[in-house]
Amino acid sequence: MASELETRVLRKTTIRIVPFVMLLYFIAFVDRVNIGFAALTMNKDLGFSPSVFGFGAGIFFFGYFLFEVPSNIALHKVGARVWIARVMISWGFVSAAMAWVQGANSFYALRFLLGAAEAGFFPGIILYLSYWFPARSRAAATAVFMAAAPLSTALGSPISGALLEMHGIWGLAGWQWLFVLEAVPAVVFGVVVLFFLTDRPESAAWLKDDERKWLVDTMAAENAAKAGTAGHSFWRGLADVRVLALSLVYFGTSAGLYTLGIWAPQIIKSFGLTSLQVGFVNALPAVVAVVAMVWWASNSDRTGERTWHVVLACLLASAGLVLASFAGTMVAVVAALTLVNIGVSCSKPPLWSMPTTFLSGTAAATGIATINSIGNLGGFAGPAMIGWIKQMTGSFAGGLYFVAALMALSAVVTLILSRSARKTPAVADEQTSLQSQART
Repeated sequence: MASELETRVLRKTTIRIVPFVMLLYFIAFVDRVNIGFAALTMNKDLGFSPSVFGFGAGIFFFGYFLFEVPSNIALHKVGARVWIARVMISWGFVSAAMAWVQGANSFYALRFLLGAAEAGFFPGIILYLSYWFPARSRAAATAVFMAAAPLSTALGSPISGALLEMHGIWGLAGWQWLFVLEAVPAVVFGVVVLFFLTDRPESAAWLKDDERKWLVDTMAAENAAKAGTAGHSFWRGLADVRVLALSLVYFGTSAGLYTLGIWAPQIIKSFGLTSLQVGFVNALPAVVAVVAMVWWASNSDRTGERTWHVVLACLLASAGLVLASFAGTMVAVVAALTLVNIGVSCSKPPLWSMPTTFLSGTAAATGIATINSIGNLGGFAGPAMIGWIKQMTGSFAGGLYFVAALMALSAVVTLILSRSARKTPAVADEQTSLQSQART
């Protein structure tokens, strides 16, 4: 069982760090996918076809891809406080500029710049949590942080739907108000980060001396235990075959996540609802996903098992996408989208607990950023393919099948990676150690 000191330290660390970074990710995810709600009126105003919208929504991830690894290395070198603040303030201004899109080219350019500005935020926070939470507690902390994604849909959807109703105020369209007002929190909290975030446990003045010493010693011992097997160099993090495999797994989960964020509002809108009604209906699956995600990640930490927690979640999301493709009523579509939300959300915390079991230091910064940057290209592939297929066929079905196949592929690659790891004694020994720690 955990000692009283360990329990106290992890409780303080969790209360201080996790809700705050969760709020930051909430803001990030809203600004990243509010394009899905803006499209309910913007596409008609600007004359965007489904393929133009799908490509423009997805090109965000090319900017993200190009700048992700350099951004995460910079965070590791200069500290999370300064770098996360820089990231948030810059993406806030770019997101607000989306209100003045004039046509396809400016739409593409600003979405690309938004991706470049936001690059490094998500993997930076994943890396940051690895500085503060031992491996046996990391999936649960990551889950609460990542719950901001479905939570942003649950809370952000009604807000976005309501902002669209501001059409005509001061001569601006509702979608313009949406971009401007939802960008403000990124700039404000970017400044707050400079004063609130603590870079490393060694600098945590909000911990008592014995608490700080326990955390510093625990994290140092964990890093030392990995010294013989974990990669530390830049190139190890970039080229490790396990990093590349996890990138492919994350590619599928990202395709699923951004299919929901970017296209779900339009799928629901096709049943004749108003923008405000779409906002409330779109929130329902995400509420269920938040609860399921936290429980699933806690179970993964408790058992020390990661592989099947990723595989089963990916297969559930894949099944939900297939069901959504032929569901004929709004109730059936919402039920199918709920399965997709649960599966996508539950797959991510145990997945993000894997890289830091075999990487540390600069390699961890590089490896996490590589997984996120390559994997997030799925956020381009899924939405863009759905837009292109819808324009060709007039239906969402073919695109949903495509994303379902990517989610199933993620499950298969995770199983192959697990079998390969069992053949590597060092990795197997480390996994056994982590499971043992999880049970004590």
